[in-house]
Amino acid sequence: MPATYREIKADILGRITRGEWKPGSTIPGETELAAAYGSARATVNRAMRELADEGILERRRKAGTRVRLSPLREARFAIPPVREEIEGRGAAYRYALIESEVLPAPDWLRARLGLPPGAAVRHVACLHLADGAPYQHEDRWISLALLPQAGPADFTAAGPTEWLIAQIPFSEVEIAIAAAAADPTLAARLGCAPGEPLLVIERATRWNGAPVTFVRLAHRPGHRMTTRY
Repeated sequence: MPATYREIKADILGRITRGEWKPGSTIPGETELAAAYGSARATVNRAMRELADEGILERRRKAGTRVRLSPLREARFAIPPVREEIEGRGAAYRYALIESEVLPAPDWLRARLGLPPGAAVRHVACLHLADGAPYQHEDRWISLALLPQAGPADFTAAGPTEWLIAQIPFSEVEIAIAAAAADPTLAARLGCAPGEPLLVIERATRWNGAPVTFVRLAHRPGHRMTTRY
């Protein structure tokens, strides 16, 4: 039975780990490996492509594939919808819409996303609660050039994140994580004192180079974020 790409990937990684293929050395080509594993060349290509994406292999056209001298390490963050995060902790989830409007993108947002002058956006501010207590404040901006259906979308019962997931994927994401002092507005909405430190996550997403959305997620003092990679 032909080897699957997962089996091929695991075997290649095992050979590298055991030192059979040392850092900097060239490994056999796809045709040779396909014959050795009894699999299609496309199956071998997928296994090698994933290892290259993970920083284990270095692939160069006409030069073949080598084991990286210094393997790269890439952390991939999975940030689930906040509803799943809250319910995963055993708490009851509730959503509250605070602000919603269509307006021209402010200058700072145009600069951040590369939007043209006069570009229209949908702005939504909302609160996610766990067992009735403020958990996360979401300040979301959606480009109407790419998603005109966001203009009339109804966010009174559910937040924009779940709506966006159903509408469009993303091909590029930029995430920034920082500590910020709560201003009076955020303090009132999150139920904390002005000036208290908040965990703030900013995320900008694009689809095929076009901006989709920018969001600023603020969490109450003491919030803890856990990720695995």
